[in-house]
Amino acid sequence: MELRQLEYFVAVAEECHFTRAAKRLHVAQSGLSASIRSLERELGASLFLRSTRQVELTAAGRALLVEARRTLSATDAARDAVAAVQGLLRGSLTIGSLQCLHAVHLPTVLARFRAAHPGLEIALRQGGSGELIDHVRAGRLDLAFVSRPARCPDDVVLEPLASEPIVLACAPEHPYAGREQVELAELCDEQFVDFHPDWGTRGLVDNVLAAADVERHVSLEVTDTHSLLDLVTCGLGVALVPQSFAVKTDRVHFVGLAGTVPAWETVTVTGNPTSAAAAALLREVHAAKSGRRSAAGVS
Repeated sequence: MELRQLEYFVAVAEECHFTRAAKRLHVAQSGLSASIRSLERELGASLFLRSTRQVELTAAGRALLVEARRTLSATDAARDAVAAVQGLLRGSLTIGSLQCLHAVHLPTVLARFRAAHPGLEIALRQGGSGELIDHVRAGRLDLAFVSRPARCPDDVVLEPLASEPIVLACAPEHPYAGREQVELAELCDEQFVDFHPDWGTRGLVDNVLAAADVERHVSLEVTDTHSLLDLVTCGLGVALVPQSFAVKTDRVHFVGLAGTVPAWETVTVTGNPTSAAAAALLREVHAAKSGRRSAAGVS
């Protein structure tokens, strides 16, 4: 089995079409098709269900796709490691991030990082924590900034980045708006707005309320922070959110929670092994955090 065969296989799997995959790879379709057939003979299994319009992965193909991406990612990491020894960072770095990353100002970090490594192509995508972790596992992302999952997969590397309290967000007219603290048990009859279940904050809030024996109904689900806070502002529900959300609006009241409540943690997730480019960016991130703390201490 050759790396070129795996590259061709992944391209066809992602494009669901041999012609588009050949154009993407800048190779002749006949050569690509022959390479896939050779791979299928070697593995003793059909990888695609072919039709005149598109191709679909078989069960064997779906199983291979995960490992093929992981193998290609590890190969890229090996090349990057050699380049790093020579003082170079080249190739690509694909990053995933939550929409509201309070732990570090990512645009500033990326601007400094790109200026230091102009030969590196950097791509960024946003999404929910579960989705981004899956992309790291599959080799589609080199690094992701996410909320800590309840269970960390064995095939990725997780490092803590920051933590902060969870607070209650409510409209100014809400009875709890003037309070300093609220007991979780008092939220039993409240209407909630929240993120989709795949989002890390949603998972944490679900667990916190379940541990306090609070059953709730989430009537409105959103995929971005500003929409969530707008719904709270209009009195359509309350929300449990990280304390840092308070800097985003002055139209919502944020009230502390009484008792011991687990903190919301931001972590970084990288492949195993971690690519040289991802490791370099993490060093830049930690340096930025240390600089911000030092500046805060001086002031």
